[in-house]
Amino acid sequence: MRILVIADIHANLHALEAVLKDAKNTYDVVWCLGDLVGYGPYPNKCLQIVGSLPEYICISGNHDYAAVAKMDLSTFNPIAYQALHWTQNTLTTESYDFLEKIESTVYTNSVTLTHGSPNNPLWEYITDTDIANQNFPNIRGKLCLVGHTHIPSVFSHDGIQCNEIRISNTQPINLLERQYILNPGSVGQPRDQNPLAAYGILDLAELTWQQRRVSYDIRATQDQMTIKQLPEELIIRLSFGI
Repeated sequence: MRILVIADIHANLHALEAVLKDAKNTYDVVWCLGDLVGYGPYPNKCLQIVGSLPEYICISGNHDYAAVAKMDLSTFNPIAYQALHWTQNTLTTESYDFLEKIESTVYTNSVTLTHGSPNNPLWEYITDTDIANQNFPNIRGKLCLVGHTHIPSVFSHDGIQCNEIRISNTQPINLLERQYILNPGSVGQPRDQNPLAAYGILDLAELTWQQRRVSYDIRATQDQMTIKQLPEELIIRLSFGI
């Protein structure tokens, strides 16, 4: 089974559509690692698209929780707060129900899916080997998929030591023997100084992981954010992947 793994769409319709077009005919099912909304201008449309994908599994991120009042907006910085407040007032009943029902962690096909980390599904960022090492004991199964950082990354553990693996956008990574934490990066708001939309392909039959990037119409997203009067900093950062 080949799985399209996406995370942190953040209501960026043009990025999501570009990813789906780029990945067309290369996957059987879709796993979404949360933060479908927040920041971007198309929350309802993005939720409709994800909900129509083949045999999808979707978990919740902190922005999704906040959008349906499961989390206090005061826990977010002022820019995220403003975008989430707009999102709350924009969600349709169908979108609200979709977000309210999804869980923060799912275990399926011997893979753990969570937004932040196994230790803290909604808030912890796995940004280095120290944090990854603290999470490996709590991974159910061999593989764990996370998002939240908006930065593609791969951490491995051989039972003794945790390492971060250099990522290639052309060559798949073999996932034999060790445990792995895999982060596909962000579809809608990359933060690794690369503005291209990011996603991953997990092949459970071959046990491989491939990181991918694809360009999208950034200007179209920015123009719509301007129309919706979303924070200027969020608009500008899309051009630089920061």
